[in-house]
Amino acid sequence: MKATRTVQKILSNYEGETPGVKGKLCQMLMHGKLGGTGKMIILPVDQGFEHGPARSFAPNPAGYDPHYHYQLAIDAGLNAYAAPLGMLEAGADSFAGQIPTILKANSANSLMSPTAGKNQAVTASVDDALRLGCAAIGFTIYPGSDMALDMFEEIVEMRKEAAAKGVATVIWSYPRGEAISKDGETAIDIAAYAAQIAALLGAHIIKIKLSTDHLELPEAKKVYEAQNIDIASQAARVKHCMDASFNGRRIVVFSGGAKKGADGVYDDARAIRDGGGNGSIIGRNCFQRSREEALAMLGKLVEIYKGKA
Repeated sequence: MKATRTVQKILSNYEGETPGVKGKLCQMLMHGKLGGTGKMIILPVDQGFEHGPARSFAPNPAGYDPHYHYQLAIDAGLNAYAAPLGMLEAGADSFAGQIPTILKANSANSLMSPTAGKNQAVTASVDDALRLGCAAIGFTIYPGSDMALDMFEEIVEMRKEAAAKGVATVIWSYPRGEAISKDGETAIDIAAYAAQIAALLGAHIIKIKLSTDHLELPEAKKVYEAQNIDIASQAARVKHCMDASFNGRRIVVFSGGAKKGADGVYDDARAIRDGGGNGSIIGRNCFQRSREEALAMLGKLVEIYKGKA
């Protein structure tokens, strides 16, 4: 399959990368209903580890079955499917080659005490990703946590190994922890900082949350006000996060968060599109709905990213 000019332009931003990594990025960018557009929709299903099985799958019990998520991503024509080791292994043979996959290589859980610190356990390896035929590894970092420096060092080493073996790296950059407030987790200055950190750590694809117009850091607030940085609309805040991602030279996808109304999901996607973002990585807003509802929603999102809705 020949890469479109749009995809070739995106790949040209990854100077110094191995052909293997670029090939995996091309595989994801050219796959599915958004293939070739430079936009992406990824289905992530790591919430069972993060939140527990009932909180994740009871709203749509079909989701307890790992095969359900593979099939949903395939039938919806998504660019990729991301999940932890066991979830991917449970369907890796049945669905081999049918959808690019991302191995989530670290995970948190809801059973830790509040004093444990915000951190994630490394639960899979680059060799696991190779064995399962994955296009990329995924790894979460928590800027703002007292454990953040350890997490940065872990992903630097894992990314180095992955790149050497021709596997791309997706970094979930989620601010949280002792250094920032709850409102600060989605503040625009923190969101842009999180995107910059992920880019500097070598992420090929950056995953961040959509932000609010709250400014958390006093010193940053002075600059935003002095430079009149536009953060008034969601689209403007997306653009600012793209600026922080090497002026848009890195692929950035935005998470969907907790389940909400369909109109809210569509409004988010339009803001991502209009702000120059690359797309959505949307989990609970899909798999906690019925299959029919999820497919309809994902179909509408494809149309939005194509500029048709």
